[in-house]
Amino acid sequence: MHGANYRRGNGQPYTRKEFIKGKPQIKIAKFNGGQMGDYDYCVQLLVNEKIQVTHMALESTRLAANKLIEKTTGETGYFSKLRVYPHILLRENKMIATAGADRLQEGMRRAFGKAVSLAARLKAGQVVMEMFVKKEHLDAAKKALKSACVKLSGTPTIKVIPLKKS
Repeated sequence: MHGANYRRGNGQPYTRKEFIKGKPQIKIAKFNGGQMGDYDYCVQLLVNEKIQVTHMALESTRLAANKLIEKTTGETGYFSKLRVYPHILLRENKMIATAGADRLQEGMRRAFGKAVSLAARLKAGQVVMEMFVKKEHLDAAKKALKSACVKLSGTPTIKVIPLKKS
């Protein structure tokens, strides 16, 4: 399964998990990281275009950002939140490519497909992930989200929002 096949959200999203027998498990371990507290800045990771992101890409984005910021601030120096949830089921009609396969498969007849993965559809300007940090860890948070940008398709942007009046 290539990411380019599922990057664009074509057609109506399929979310009816109750009708599918073998539904895939969500790969995202946790949506919040660090420790809640009183922070000075909120650093957000936004997408610039309308895309569809798989749950594995979201988890690797979260891991990359959290690992890098945890090295500099420690476990209690930040709070991160993943703001999207993968609801959409991605299906694939797998074709057999071996000798004599023409007698086994149906082609496009009854081609519903098996559930392969989960995805989230993102709008342009939507926040994927945000980190809350103190003033001294602002550069570390920017660097962490910049390294997490690589895991997402498209060109995400980083936005800094001050939470307290200076």
